[in-house]
Amino acid sequence: MNHLVWFRNDLRLEDNTSLTKACHGEKVIAVYCFDPYFFEEDSFGFKKTEKYRAQFLIETVSELKENLSKLNIDLLVFHNKPETILPAIIQKHNIIKVFLQREWTQEETDTLDRVKEQCHSTVEFEEHYDQFLFHPEDSVFQNLGELPEVFTQFRKVSEKKVNVREPLSVPASKSKENRIQNDSQVPTLTELGLDDFKKDPQSAFPFLGGEQQGMKRIQHYFWETKKLAYYKKTRNGLLGIDYSSKLSPWLANGSLSARMIYWQVKRFEKHIQKNQDTYWLIFELIWRDYFKYISLKHGNAIFKIGGILEKEYDWGTSEKAKQEWINGYTKEPFVNANMIELSKTGWMSNRGRQNVASFWSKELCQDWRLGAAYFESLLLDYDVHSNWGNWMYNSGVGNDPRDRKFNSKRQAELYDPSGKYQRIWLQNTLF
Repeated sequence: MNHLVWFRNDLRLEDNTSLTKACHGEKVIAVYCFDPYFFEEDSFGFKKTEKYRAQFLIETVSELKENLSKLNIDLLVFHNKPETILPAIIQKHNIIKVFLQREWTQEETDTLDRVKEQCHSTVEFEEHYDQFLFHPEDSVFQNLGELPEVFTQFRKVSEKKVNVREPLSVPASKSKENRIQNDSQVPTLTELGLDDFKKDPQSAFPFLGGEQQGMKRIQHYFWETKKLAYYKKTRNGLLGIDYSSKLSPWLANGSLSARMIYWQVKRFEKHIQKNQDTYWLIFELIWRDYFKYISLKHGNAIFKIGGILEKEYDWGTSEKAKQEWINGYTKEPFVNANMIELSKTGWMSNRGRQNVASFWSKELCQDWRLGAAYFESLLLDYDVHSNWGNWMYNSGVGNDPRDRKFNSKRQAELYDPSGKYQRIWLQNTLF
């Protein structure tokens, strides 16, 4: 029985259901495709994946390849479309079963359908929901029609009635006979059609991609500095590496699992300290889950201009507004500083994201989908569900019952009272 693991947004060894189950086969190989589609321009004129996240992905896949090799499993890496590569690999290696993480957004399901069309009907595809904190099979909301449209209701019921599964261990090594000839190479930024860059020394996210790098971050933030015990107090910070956990980029491409982080928090609470700050990291993981359930329930509505509320606003499409917002030349210095940080580093704080999104959609009244697409292109931690869910939320077409609008000047006074953050990112800009 020959098995194949098709890695997508689950780039890890620990707590990986597809990898664990595939290893029950006699022979196991793994594949990752840098699909050219995700490095092309979208309808708004942005590369779907720009250089920052692409480099983080390159680092992640490189480490995954090395880690799998230690288990005597070869990761075949291609810069090509999965529907071109996978059917040939499946046929060549007599694969009877393909294991992969279940995705449900349109682009991913279309790709899977194209792969299946090119494979013999006897090839079985086994998918697993592996990106959740509360597994859908354990959820109270088996009927998605009953999923609350308000986060607090979802959170309270889920916390009370759903147990978080224990993470799976790294599978045992296969025998050396499992190895195959593997000359494949992880592509470079240049090969992906992107520009090389040097990391900005001011970046609040100077970290590398990969499962072990994510674990190093947990070790630092939880166990060495114990900053987790102050998370809620500092999470609205703007400068430095430790104002927040910074775990979202590893979560986004699946090199860390939500379940593993949850149980690390529980361990911290048992051995170090349990307080509202430690709970708040779990609270944020639940928000992440909620947006995934919302996209499961509403499907492509999360990408439509009316959002899940099907609201009609008079959205603008000003090129001048777009250029000023993207390049940090609006009337609001706090918005500009955050946008410049994003363009130079691929990172922006949670506080910054809410402000620039609110300014774009509620102050300038511009098409919120363009903002979401720009974030998709630039953000290191882009996650389809969280990104589009948050943009709907901040634009009045999603899950915010209060439909809030942020006052950027007031926000700057609260969160950057000395102006240090703005000075750092606006130092080469005239106002």
